[in-house]
Amino acid sequence: MSARPFVLVSAAMSLDGYLDDASPERLLLSNDADFDRVDQVRADSDAILVGAGTIRADNPRLIVKSPVRQALRVDSGRPATPLKVTVSASGDLDPAAKFWHHGTEEQRPLVYTTDTGAVKASQRLGGLAETVSLGDTVDFGALLDDLGTRGVGRLMVEGGSHILTEFLAAGLADELQIAIGPTLVGDQAAPRFLNPARFPGGPTHRMRLLEATSIGDVALLRYQPSKESQ
Repeated sequence: MSARPFVLVSAAMSLDGYLDDASPERLLLSNDADFDRVDQVRADSDAILVGAGTIRADNPRLIVKSPVRQALRVDSGRPATPLKVTVSASGDLDPAAKFWHHGTEEQRPLVYTTDTGAVKASQRLGGLAETVSLGDTVDFGALLDDLGTRGVGRLMVEGGSHILTEFLAAGLADELQIAIGPTLVGDQAAPRFLNPARFPGGPTHRMRLLEATSIGDVALLRYQPSKESQ
């Protein structure tokens, strides 16, 4: 069996632990220098994963934005932007979303779903994506196994709350990079960084701090999550 990819979980949150506010417009929690850092992390990855909720809420292109970084990837024999991956148990995905139409000339996005969701996703997306059923439920370990067989050595997971929680709670993340912006949201209707879950790491759930860096008014924290089950 092929090795599972290295999983880097990446997110930006407010000082009080929110990924966004509850307004229709996306709240920019980071700054230009950190956005450029994230673009480099994307360029260093083989695949980028977001949940279907993020596609619906943010309508991201999910590409490497820098032409220089795109060119360097192509010169090294890789596609200009990493393989795009999403997860949807229901398969209810909008074929008009930017996710399917930007940076997909060389490789179609992957949709991981359930047996039931695969039927709906295939009907809605047609040839825009490759649909992979993981059975009755979405098994994130099986998802990583499948990506490994496809040659993905480094996976960047960008959200949202449900996806971030699933990877960390299952002990599937190898590194967590969290950018903390100088913003307070304070809205119970807004999405939190993580949902309630049983996380690995014993009673304290402690992670190992790898690095703390200041990027202007943003604090970047790199952690090695615990994979030890409770």
